[in-house]
Amino acid sequence: MRGMDGQSAQARWEQVTQRPLLALAVGFAVAYAVPIVDKTAGHSLTTVCTAVEWVVWGAFAGDYLVRLAMSRQRKQFVRTHWLDLCAVLLPLLQPLRLLRMVSTLMLVGRRARMASQIQLTTYVVGAVVGLLMFGSLAVLSVERDSPNGNIRTLGDALWWSFTTMTTVGYGDHAPTTGLGRMVAVGLMLSGIALLGVVTANIATWFLARFEKDDVEERRQTEAIEALTAEVRALRAEVAALREPSAPLREPSAKT
Repeated sequence: MRGMDGQSAQARWEQVTQRPLLALAVGFAVAYAVPIVDKTAGHSLTTVCTAVEWVVWGAFAGDYLVRLAMSRQRKQFVRTHWLDLCAVLLPLLQPLRLLRMVSTLMLVGRRARMASQIQLTTYVVGAVVGLLMFGSLAVLSVERDSPNGNIRTLGDALWWSFTTMTTVGYGDHAPTTGLGRMVAVGLMLSGIALLGVVTANIATWFLARFEKDDVEERRQTEAIEALTAEVRALRAEVAALREPSAPLREPSAKT
């Protein structure tokens, strides 16, 4: 009973905190984007945005610790949620804004996947939008001030992110810095992974549809065979009724 209560408490916690954490993630995205998009942002605004980023990261870290405390088997929880732990510890290893963005996206993705009411299509769409935003802002922040860079505006960054995620790669815009190329590699791998998820989802839908049609076809075939057997039985009964009955023999007279 104690284990069941712990599991129920953890499930209730995840259900209650899902929407607030997603709202915090949106606030993090805004705080991350403002200093990059607005070149005229002052020191005070940048400081506020950085504080918001750390507060959101702290909320996700606290959520991980609470779920760990509620877990009955904590060692197994750490083993099965190692990606969550890496996302929590990542900003502490190197306090860069880019790493805080990566860790927050990872944590949002992990929490979204645990929510049963979020369907695969919604998750894929959210992942695409999040990766496009992350890739665009990240590459713009590191490439805009590069002497040889050709990604200077948010429009250029969005176009580059879209062509990179779809693995088209026109080559009209490309990162020139080491960190920008690292972002490009991550975006390409993410785009390939999402494309694989979408392809697998479509293939699964078609297979399920074909299987459903096959089951329906087999059901109709069995019904037709059963109806055919009944018709044959009725024909046999009718034929038996139409046959002339044998004449009755008269009893022999007693002598």
